[in-house]
Amino acid sequence: MSTSPRAAQQKFEPWKDPEAKPYVRIEKITKQFGDFLAVDDVSLDIYKKEIFCLLGASGCGKTTLLRMLAGFERPTSGRIYIDGVDMTSIPPYERPVNMMFQSYAVFPHMTVEQNVAFGLKQEGLPRTEIAKRVVDMLDLVKLGQFAKRKPHQLSGGQRQRVALARSLVKKPKLLLLDEPLAALDKKLREHTQFELINIQETLGVTFIVVTHDQEEAMTLSSRIGLMNHGEIIQVGTPSEMYEYPASRFAAEFIGSVNMFEGRLIEDEPSYVRIECDDLEVPIYVDHGISSSPGATVWAAIRPEKIMMSREKPQQADNWASAIVQDIAYMGDMSIYLLRLDSGKVVRITQPNTYRHADDRITWDERVHLSWHPESPVVVTK
Repeated sequence: MSTSPRAAQQKFEPWKDPEAKPYVRIEKITKQFGDFLAVDDVSLDIYKKEIFCLLGASGCGKTTLLRMLAGFERPTSGRIYIDGVDMTSIPPYERPVNMMFQSYAVFPHMTVEQNVAFGLKQEGLPRTEIAKRVVDMLDLVKLGQFAKRKPHQLSGGQRQRVALARSLVKKPKLLLLDEPLAALDKKLREHTQFELINIQETLGVTFIVVTHDQEEAMTLSSRIGLMNHGEIIQVGTPSEMYEYPASRFAAEFIGSVNMFEGRLIEDEPSYVRIECDDLEVPIYVDHGISSSPGATVWAAIRPEKIMMSREKPQQADNWASAIVQDIAYMGDMSIYLLRLDSGKVVRITQPNTYRHADDRITWDERVHLSWHPESPVVVTK
């Protein structure tokens, strides 16, 4: 039985192999513009055939880092290696890299096939080889029937695929994508994310994607590098970033989270208890942490991990009483905003499993919230 590309991708974890050599190595890269520190001492290892996403808010330094990889900016200090070769001082046109810009930058006066062939003609390849590579690439991005059209005759999603085909037809070792789906509407963006994954898996090209969209990063990437103020805050797979955030910033940036500030009142190797001013009873977490008793910590609990009931839970810890303040029906799920007796607002989500639920909890009801001991993630910074 053959394995699908996506199934193979799930087992793709070269960063766990101590013998694996990174394809892209960024060593202590810093970039200053005058007094402004855009990228601050960043080191990263990215492996062949990865889709690595640089995620962060506007101005965090992710595009500057991408431009240094492309050669459009020179680092103030540090080194960049691609496939074992020091590229720090190599000009853009001599790097085995192509870059796809947010604006797509397709030539309006050329047809689709002329746009895709442009770079190959610049390299002086034989006509027959150019024609074959263009046809193959247009088939891959499902634009074969639009080869003779001009960009203005295409939709936004089709123009995006023209830009992608033009970037990939030169067979770069590394493709850099700067907010590649930002111009597309939500539904088309979601569809194109999966197309992009399939194209990358088919060609085996290493992708480094810059995005501010956390859902896009979670969908596309094998790993995510979360940036803030020019620094890499955390690197991990999408599930690691969501389930095991390393800081309050990481927990709050990716997904929604309820953050409870408290003090460690019990700190054992196998569990901790946290006393919170906002809760009637302590938070019990079934794993130890590295912190001293009495220290201020934060317990992060995702909205989908909190259960809601009219009945008071039969447990000593990990529950709270609240009033339903707001409900948002989203179709596949409902979002509840609940006000604790302390005044703190907690967010929970519940799937709308049944079409008709006559006993559904509604506005202004008093309810009880509870969660399992493994649900909170304790962060100390």
